[in-house]
Amino acid sequence: MELDQRKLKILNAIIQTYQETGEPVGSRTISKFTDLNLSSATIRNEMADLEEMGLIVQPHTSAGRIPTDLGYRYYVNQLIEEKDQQVSEMKDFLIQRVDRLELLLKQMAKILAANTNYATMITGPSYSSTKLKFIQLSRMAEDKLLVVVVVDGNLVKNSIVNLKEELSDQDVLSLNLLLNSGLNGLSLNEINLGIIHELEVKAGIHGNVVKAVIDAVADALNADGADMQIFTSGATNFFKYPELTTSSTASELIHTFEDKTELEDLVRKAAQDLQSDESGSKDNIQVYIGNEMPMQTMKDCSVVTAHYELKDGIKGTIGIIGPKRMNYEKVLDTLRNLTAQLDIIFDEPSGDDSGET
Repeated sequence: MELDQRKLKILNAIIQTYQETGEPVGSRTISKFTDLNLSSATIRNEMADLEEMGLIVQPHTSAGRIPTDLGYRYYVNQLIEEKDQQVSEMKDFLIQRVDRLELLLKQMAKILAANTNYATMITGPSYSSTKLKFIQLSRMAEDKLLVVVVVDGNLVKNSIVNLKEELSDQDVLSLNLLLNSGLNGLSLNEINLGIIHELEVKAGIHGNVVKAVIDAVADALNADGADMQIFTSGATNFFKYPELTTSSTASELIHTFEDKTELEDLVRKAAQDLQSDESGSKDNIQVYIGNEMPMQTMKDCSVVTAHYELKDGIKGTIGIIGPKRMNYEKVLDTLRNLTAQLDIIFDEPSGDDSGET
């Protein structure tokens, strides 16, 4: 059943007015509350058509109309379609935002490598301490649920939950309301067992779905720090320094950049050292020289790391790796300037991001 825009607006006005007043709705009332600019006579004709279609009914003579079950169903289906479209548009926007952040970080690694003549690495943001802004559940199939998670910074992560029970559209809508009212504004670190249990109880027979969704959210955002994103550039710069070009040293360094496992250890080490730093330094910079390095493959190198933080609490690490005789003054100045301006760079409107260095 398809309604033209005039009939659809009149039906919506009848339902919304009836929801507010509980009284049958007349044509004069509709003429005051819609933007159709139609006469009462024209509205009565449209209402007669809607009644003939079974969407509204006149409870008794000389009364207005009230929606039928079929009318409510049509209204709810339209509402769900509109909300799904809004979610789809939001997802498209947020995916563009994520793509832009990743592109920015990749290009930044290239720029740093070109400007310093050293190798560089930049981690993608971690999410465990950022706040949840929005969770959207959508049915993909009878046994699958798409979970879309939006965190501070308008970054989005998706996950799929396999269902062991059937959910109606109303069930999905109710679970969306429950999860958003209970979790919005919390970080993954703040979602404890007590909060999860309370949500499961409120979900009733769908408590297992709530637990599965929260587990999927945690997995999607890598709350345990696994699968860290690291963007690297400038590995060939190692060959510019004779002390790093022996066959064994160069091979180990290139392997470290390709495998990235040891770089993850370096990032975690730098974060731990920053937390335990008692010097009161505010520039978030750590320097490791030679044997101070947490990995033996880089014992002939020095690494300078800095931690960046965007406006919405999204954090990551930048590292510059070179010989022990690197130009520390230039590297320190570069990282200080970069971390101070990164938030501004990210908030600038996207333009031509195709520039190469």
